[in-house]
Amino acid sequence: MPDDALRIGCLRSVNVGEPRTVAWAGRRVRTAIWKAPAPGRVTMAGINLAGDAQADLRVHGGPDKAVYAYAIEDYQWWEGELSTELAPGTFGENLTTAGIDLSAAVIGERWAVGTAIVEVAQPRSPCFKLGIRMGDDGFVERFEAARRYGAYLRIVTGGDVGEGDDLTLVSRPAHGLTTAFVADVKATPDRHRVELLRACDDMPASVHAWAERQLGRG
Repeated sequence: MPDDALRIGCLRSVNVGEPRTVAWAGRRVRTAIWKAPAPGRVTMAGINLAGDAQADLRVHGGPDKAVYAYAIEDYQWWEGELSTELAPGTFGENLTTAGIDLSAAVIGERWAVGTAIVEVAQPRSPCFKLGIRMGDDGFVERFEAARRYGAYLRIVTGGDVGEGDDLTLVSRPAHGLTTAFVADVKATPDRHRVELLRACDDMPASVHAWAERQLGRG
């Protein structure tokens, strides 16, 4: 099989941003959701990209949310919905991808990008700060209803990435549980599907803990 047969997409942009304090609804909020395209190559290692950070590490960042990816195809859909042009990084993502359906990405599948290797960890569960970024308190509900979550990635092997890099499939677990499946189960849990999340070793500890709580409630 030729090497390019495993190509599944590419990077349209690599976006980073530091925390800032913004005024919202009569209070000041610390957030790092504002991201902007970074020129050249960007180092990706540990739990972050160079020049990037999270404002609230209780719910953002860490190994299972080290990198956030969002697809240019989803941007195009939102531009139609919102009747406005959206720049890469608007959704707070680090990697703006093209050619890959992030909803169909299997939890635990690995991609090579630039000189790094990343692993799909979970879908996004948006918080109120997405509403701040979009200037609309109700946008979080619109985002949830659209079911275009993007994907959080773990950094398996550090390296550098840049605009135009290919995304190449390295491995894909046989269990077949996708980011969309995880989001669906969390939205409408039933015992059988929750048990599938609990039994999957590739799920983040936070998803396992959520599944345990659901099952404990019967």
